[in-house]
Amino acid sequence: MLPFSEVRLPARLTFGSTGGIERRTEVALLASGYETRATPWANGRRRYALAAALHSLDDVAELLAFFEARRGRLQAFRFTDFADSRSCAPSATPGPLDQPLGTGDGTTTVFALAKTYGSGAQAYVRPIAKPVDGSVRVAVAGIEGVAGTDFTADPTTGLVSFTQPPAAGLSVTAGFSFDTPVRFDTDRIEVTLESFDTARITATPLIEVRV
Repeated sequence: MLPFSEVRLPARLTFGSTGGIERRTEVALLASGYETRATPWANGRRRYALAAALHSLDDVAELLAFFEARRGRLQAFRFTDFADSRSCAPSATPGPLDQPLGTGDGTTTVFALAKTYGSGAQAYVRPIAKPVDGSVRVAVAGIEGVAGTDFTADPTTGLVSFTQPPAAGLSVTAGFSFDTPVRFDTDRIEVTLESFDTARITATPLIEVRV
């Protein structure tokens, strides 16, 4: 079985979910009272929890079927984090100038999608490996290219391939929607039947995976 499934958890099953970013920082207190801080993680990791809530039996059956098809924690899948699923602000529409991907050198034809958080020396660049198919817009020196003619974007890897390498010194930018690759962080889902047509599912944790 493949370790990753390109299916997306249905959005209606995610409403009410909670989640956020986790980082790992090792703090050592010195005898002088000062601290040293370091991290073994280059990238943050996101955790989510599908809310414990009432659902129709049809929605419950769909979630259970999705869980069974992933074999619990075994197979990862796509999850849309609506708080952070675009190259721009959540309320905006992705545009080809949103995110820098690099600078042309006249030879390189493949660029990896990424999203930058913050600015300057402290900026964090997050690799984006699971863009939404058909959502990627790319520009070279501010001029938008035509998907399928000037470039292709692989929705399974986040790699943008140009038919002709961007000339040296020209900026390469992109805009896109994307999913977060996650897996269930439990091998058990509990369901409580509330009535003939509704049931309550316990909070179900998800965790981001590296792909």
